[in-house]
Amino acid sequence: MKSKINRRKSLNQLTSSLAGISCFTGCGTLFENKKHSKELAADLVVIGGGLGGCAAALSALQSGLTVILTEETDWIGGQLTSQGVPPDEHKWIESFGCTQSYRRLREAIRKFYKDNYPLTSKAKQATHFNPGNGTVSRICHEPKVALKCIESLFNPYLIEGKLKLLKRVIPISAEVVLDNIKAIQVLDIENNNSIVLTGKIYADATELGDLLPITGCEYVMGTEGKNQTGELHMPKKASPSNQQAFTVCFAIDHKENEEHLIEKPVTFDYWKEYIPNITPAWPGKLIDFTYTHPSTGKAKRLGFNPTGPHKSGIINLWTYRRILSKENFLPSSKLSDVSLINWPQNDYLEGNLTGVSLEEKQSHINKAKQLSLSLLYWLQTEAPRDDGGNGWPGLRLRKDIMGTPDGMAKYPYVRESRRIKAITTIIEQDCGVENRKLILGNNNQSSKAKNYHDSVGIGHYQIDLHPTSEGDNYIDFAALPFELPLGSLIPRRLNNLIAANKNIGTTHITNGCYRLHPVEWNIGEVAGFLAAEAIGRSETPKAIRQTRKSLISFQNKIQKAGVEIHWSQLKS
Repeated sequence: MKSKINRRKSLNQLTSSLAGISCFTGCGTLFENKKHSKELAADLVVIGGGLGGCAAALSALQSGLTVILTEETDWIGGQLTSQGVPPDEHKWIESFGCTQSYRRLREAIRKFYKDNYPLTSKAKQATHFNPGNGTVSRICHEPKVALKCIESLFNPYLIEGKLKLLKRVIPISAEVVLDNIKAIQVLDIENNNSIVLTGKIYADATELGDLLPITGCEYVMGTEGKNQTGELHMPKKASPSNQQAFTVCFAIDHKENEEHLIEKPVTFDYWKEYIPNITPAWPGKLIDFTYTHPSTGKAKRLGFNPTGPHKSGIINLWTYRRILSKENFLPSSKLSDVSLINWPQNDYLEGNLTGVSLEEKQSHINKAKQLSLSLLYWLQTEAPRDDGGNGWPGLRLRKDIMGTPDGMAKYPYVRESRRIKAITTIIEQDCGVENRKLILGNNNQSSKAKNYHDSVGIGHYQIDLHPTSEGDNYIDFAALPFELPLGSLIPRRLNNLIAANKNIGTTHITNGCYRLHPVEWNIGEVAGFLAAEAIGRSETPKAIRQTRKSLISFQNKIQKAGVEIHWSQLKS
């Protein structure tokens, strides 16, 4: 049967949709001289090893399933690791508002620092220790520490043979018969081998929803258009190619009185003069300390000073996503501040990662790297200083932090994916403060979003959309603490596919608050539990939701496992 997947008439080949493949880490000649397929089987096949994929695999393993987990890069963990981004979270995160397993991961990260780093006594005693003291999050940390903590969760299952972990592989085709996925073919990028993966349930936990086109699952990209959704802040025009910017992140430290200038990027002169073509207008050049404030739409000045507070009292970008703070470590350790650069200034707006050819996709990634390198070079040579000078030549690119030869993250920070056409689509009217007040009446004082009878999780973040590739500036406004409906994880047609990342049934607008770290983990965790429930009952995920008794039983099980499904701690 080694070649059987290629002979079936029902096979959906990827030859007409190369956009489903990412070669960010280098694919070589992707389809040339591909070696014969081998086969692997498990109860659940999870494609994509980001936060959602890891959570899905873990909950399924804990439920007694065998699991195959694939990852495009050599680091599992997605947003926290290969993309390099510390968690964006809500203000109650230390007490409630996430799953217990997500909170355990956060505490494991803190414990790793306390067990292995030369911390000051104050840092060791801190209940809510923040390694970087970054202002964006209550726990800003290095990608490699998150990686170690996530890997440790899987070690017992790898040893027992319950989990097969395949790194550096990408999905390339699928076999689908009568709305059931029978197999997924993946490509081993390193060895150019194809592998056929079979399971009872499949989870798409890829960063871009890569299983959707190759399985024929109906999906949406970009903006739906106001006429379709009725959302208050939805752009008027529907456009699949109107997608949020992505960012290639990097990490730097600062060595006073040293020079660590990188080679001038090839396209530096282009990016130095680049003005985003967006509406409302960006207030000048992208590489500058003035940007559009997301909420007000007005120009706002930011500061940058790696040596201390900014003199004018404005926000210091150095501390914004700082992932190591020297204040936390003994002076004898000589550990320095390290800052993760994911700013408005390196958001890439010139094209998308979905809906384009493989070649165009790779071109955009390369250009995004050039933008990030150009930002660093500008910081080193031209950025205005408090003392009237220009540039900090002591800024040093920390390749070791990102685990790459060029110092750039292993994978772009993705804000917007393909989204399934789901049984339930979450709209702004369900969770946006202003839009919900309009439909419920101005006297409504509810502190929570729409209640779903099939809720399987909760989350909170403002609706935060970065500028788009077709000229929309920030869309950023308040959202209510929201619930996660099970129907948003389930496609309308396919029977054994579950969405397990930011590819769930949101709109362009609501994706802005459902896309962040704790919610992605919640989505994946529920996907794994749902797979176990469906397999255990010999039912489809759709049937679990549709039968009231089965749904309530499932909700009870996940609550016992530590998944919060309602905001019971908040008063209405």
